[in-house]
Amino acid sequence: MATESLGLPFEIGAASAWLVWILPFIAALIMPGIGKLSKNTTGYVAVGFALMSALSAASMLPMALEAHEIHDQVMWIESIGLKGGVLADPLSIIMANVVGWISFLIMIYSTGYMKGDKDITRFWFWMMFFIGSMQLIVLSDNLLQVFFGWEGVGLASYALISFWYRDKKKDHVGTEGRTVLGLLDYYAPTHAGMKAFIMTKVGDVMMIAGMLLIFLFAGTFGFRELMDDHTWATAMSAQGLLVPAFVLLFGGAIGKSAQFPLNEWLLEAMTGPTAVSALIHAATMVKAGVFLVARIGPLVFALGAAGILADQFFEIVAWVGAITALLLATQGMVNPEIKKVLAYSTGSQIGYMMMALGVAGLSHQYVDGYTAGFFHLISHAMFKASLFMAAGSLLHIVGSRFMTDMGGLRKHMKKTYAFMWAAGLGLMGAPFITTGFWSKDAIFAAVYESGSEWALPIFAIAVLTAVITAFYTTRMIGMVFFGKKSRHIEKMEEEGHHIHEASLSMWVPYGILAVLTIGIGLIGFSAEGGIHHLFAEYLDHTFGIHTVHVESGDSFLPAPLDGLNPVALGSSLVAFSIGIGLGYVFYIGRWVDPVKFVNSNIFFYAIHKVILNRWYLNAIIYWCFVVAPLWLSRGIFRYFERTAIDYGMNNGFQKAVGWGAKVVQGTQTGVAQSYLFVFGAGLLFVVLILLI
Repeated sequence: MATESLGLPFEIGAASAWLVWILPFIAALIMPGIGKLSKNTTGYVAVGFALMSALSAASMLPMALEAHEIHDQVMWIESIGLKGGVLADPLSIIMANVVGWISFLIMIYSTGYMKGDKDITRFWFWMMFFIGSMQLIVLSDNLLQVFFGWEGVGLASYALISFWYRDKKKDHVGTEGRTVLGLLDYYAPTHAGMKAFIMTKVGDVMMIAGMLLIFLFAGTFGFRELMDDHTWATAMSAQGLLVPAFVLLFGGAIGKSAQFPLNEWLLEAMTGPTAVSALIHAATMVKAGVFLVARIGPLVFALGAAGILADQFFEIVAWVGAITALLLATQGMVNPEIKKVLAYSTGSQIGYMMMALGVAGLSHQYVDGYTAGFFHLISHAMFKASLFMAAGSLLHIVGSRFMTDMGGLRKHMKKTYAFMWAAGLGLMGAPFITTGFWSKDAIFAAVYESGSEWALPIFAIAVLTAVITAFYTTRMIGMVFFGKKSRHIEKMEEEGHHIHEASLSMWVPYGILAVLTIGIGLIGFSAEGGIHHLFAEYLDHTFGIHTVHVESGDSFLPAPLDGLNPVALGSSLVAFSIGIGLGYVFYIGRWVDPVKFVNSNIFFYAIHKVILNRWYLNAIIYWCFVVAPLWLSRGIFRYFERTAIDYGMNNGFQKAVGWGAKVVQGTQTGVAQSYLFVFGAGLLFVVLILLI
């Protein structure tokens, strides 16, 4: 990888790399002052700074496409020789553009969605802080600096998820009064924000432990420095600490990207404004974990090629992704809240990305899984941001988060209807015309062709998840736009409310992303090929990971057909057809009533109940880590602290001291002869002791 070190191109590129993440922080800092002068101006300032940050990221694209890299450092902590800096390579430049431009569109959308909110200045502050923190993660050249951005997005997510901290009923998620295993499944914004903060902190603690473990052996946090000298890895491997250190780092990714078993905070995060949901679930926080794995994965693979084995790391990544993809997809089939369905979908699709990045390390052709996972990150960012913003428009107009309160809206919101179909087809992986198809097919092919012992079971999970994804996406569109108007909408119309299309500032951003989902999808094969070539060159020059040309006779797999694996392609087509077909039967054509179908068989009823109750994982987590500890602490307080200590030890000690005081007081007679007698007896006692 060529590295620019002198001259004007480097200076301009380095400045751009710094500005990408500094500009949003500057906007956040000046936002309170601007809000004091004029709240209406804050939105324009936020959009302007988001645009400048995105343009700074775009200015680096030519360098990425020409295989150039910028690594600019400054002294940070001089006492230990620690430098901070930016690393703008093809991976971070592409990611910075995904984050920058989607964030910019979401900021435009927010000007309409949050219009009139009395806390709008606070909203813009945290949104810009969020974007700046994410770009800091993307462009940092070392793990410690990444961790600062990591904690920044965690703090901002807490503030934005619990943005409506007054906890009004309309801002809750879940069905009021509904319980699972005796616990209420209905959450307020403040509870949801704290839950997200605490659960992600579990992963953060693991991450910082892994970072410090590596620093203990390597003496550096820098990505390039860790790659240049492998002696630290050899020493760690000899002591059996190398894989645990990387798995601890992956723990941070599990928390931030809401992967199993730290996935349960993701659903309650829907208490935040929909613009926040679009930002978190499309381009920022939950993608941070995927980016971290994409950043450290090639290093781990390169160490393996050097004889320092770390296959277990990739097995864990692949299986965590596969389990999460299927687990969360099943829950999207039954949930009645539109934002929760999209949240489940996000966690599931990130599972696909993790699956691909994990399988990449179990394959000789690392670039295939790597490219597939990152390409799916890009395509998912577009169609999921579009879907979330469109869902926000529906909530804005209908005034309910429940899809059962919608229905028949395609006649009133034609633009939103069309754009949700376009973005939804991307999520479903509609063949040959959407980015989602090409990226998902690339994942299928990478898994199937990996040659790993886990290839077939993970491939089966991936295909089954694709069927379920197509089903719940069709279900969502069917419940919202087809059928009769709900009683809720009829009541709104009776009260004089007019159901209409969202405002221009709201539908244009998600319309752009929906069109891009189809537009890029039409050239998706070429786009995937271009990214594959770019990353192949990047991995080769930076990490020494070469592209392997495998003859069909060297594999148990069928030969690719014009670059497409026929098994992966056929599986994609079958999965899409089955999923959308079942969804059409139940929710668009309405040929079968899903409620009657579920209730017609005890097996279907039981499965539906288990899935609707979130596989009881959320309730079990609460019982184990909230209810039980609280019960134990209250028991300790009641029976040990209050009884044993307050009424037992403290009271007994008090009485003993009082009794002793009375004994001592009794010896104080005030008669000199008594004192002389005691003194003489004591002296005699001492003499006898000495004589003996």
